[in-house]
Amino acid sequence: MKVKCVICDKIESIDHNSPIAKKLRNRPIHTYMCQSCHDRISERTNERIQSGQFHFRKPENKEKDW
Repeated sequence: MKVKCVICDKIESIDHNSPIAKKLRNRPIHTYMCQSCHDRISERTNERIQSGQFHFRKPENKEKDW
């Protein structure tokens, strides 16, 4: 199966039976990102986290009093 990276527009081929290929076929909202773009984004995100300027906006777990 041929796929195209959404960031760098590089075309790669992946196995038809791989979990990524099945996810892309069955759920069109999912997009493909090549490994080099994925590594670059995760590396820069980790740099921002360690700089102290990056804040996670996680939802607060509120306990329900029933």
